[in-house]
Amino acid sequence: MDIALIGFGNVGQGLLRILHDKETFLKDQHNFSPRVVAVVTGSRGTLYHPQGLDISELLTIGNGALSAYPETTGLLRDWDASKIAKESTADVLVEASPTNLKTAQPALDICYAALDSGKHVVMANKGPVALAYAELMARAQKNEVQCRYEATVMAGTPSIRLAQEALAGCTISQIRGIMNGTTNYILTRMENGMDYEDALKQAQQLGYAESDPTADVDGWDVASKAIILAACVFDQKISLDEMSVTGISKLTANDIDSAQRSGERWKLIAEITPDGVTVQPMRLPLSHPLANVMEATNAITYSTDLLGDVTLIGAGAGRVETGFGLLNDLLTLQT
Repeated sequence: MDIALIGFGNVGQGLLRILHDKETFLKDQHNFSPRVVAVVTGSRGTLYHPQGLDISELLTIGNGALSAYPETTGLLRDWDASKIAKESTADVLVEASPTNLKTAQPALDICYAALDSGKHVVMANKGPVALAYAELMARAQKNEVQCRYEATVMAGTPSIRLAQEALAGCTISQIRGIMNGTTNYILTRMENGMDYEDALKQAQQLGYAESDPTADVDGWDVASKAIILAACVFDQKISLDEMSVTGISKLTANDIDSAQRSGERWKLIAEITPDGVTVQPMRLPLSHPLANVMEATNAITYSTDLLGDVTLIGAGAGRVETGFGLLNDLLTLQT
C-alpha cells in the first residue's frame, strides 16, 4: 500500500511514528508493509518519491522544513497537494491537514480529486466529513474506492466502527457523548476547586487547549463531530448554523457547587437523534455512565433496541491516538 500524506503536524507524525515503531509487528501480524510516497505541508515543503520516502528521515525532520530531507534520485519537491492527489502513484490519500469548519477547503477538493483518480481516502480532518459527508461517500462509490474517517471522532477510539459494525443489527435511537478532552479536563479541574480561567490556562500549558481555545470551549469542535455522527449513523445532513451549540465558558464555580450538592456533575454533552443535534453543558446524575468520565478522556453512549445503552470510553485526542485511528482505517482497506 502506497500512501500520500497531506499534513505533517502532530497527527501525520503520529501515524508515521506508529508505522516506524511497529513495522515488524504490522508486517508479521497483519501482512501490512506500507510505503509513504508523498508528504505535503502547507508551508514547510512537499516531498514525492514513487519508490517511497524514508520514514526515519521524516521523523527526524519533524516540524522542520522538508528541504532538510536528503536529495535522492527520483525525489520530487515541486508537486502540490492537488497534483499528488491526481497524478501520484499512491493507493491511498491520508488527509491530516488542519480542519476548516467553514468551507472544508482546500482539503475537500483534494479528497474529491483523489477519489476521482481512483485513490482511497482516509481522514483525520473533520471539515470535509462534517460539511460534505454524502458527497464524499457518493464519489467513493462511483469510483469504486473507499472513504474512511474513524479518526475524525474520538481520535483512535473506535466510536464510528462501534456504531457501523459492532452494533450492526441494532436500531440506534440516540447518541450522547463527551467528545472534547479540553472541556472535560477544564470541568474536572473546576470540580476540584479551580476557577474557569485558571483551569483553561492549565489546559493550555498541558497542550490540551490551543492558544485560541474558542473551538473547544464554545462547543464547535464537539458540534463538528456530532454532525459526522448524525450523517453516518442517522443519514442526517445538518449544518453548524442549524444547530443549538453552547459551550462551557459561562459555567461558574457556583454552578459546579450546585451540581455537586445535588449529586450531579456538569459535562459538555453532544446529543444526536434522528430529529437533530444539540451541544450543551448538562448536569448528569453520578449514576450516569458519562458522569464519571474525567480529565481529558472522551466517551460515547449509543442507545439501542437490542442491547440498551452501550458506552465506549477512551482517548479523544493525541498524536499517536489519532494516528492509530488512521492506521485502523488503513488496515481495514487492506482486508
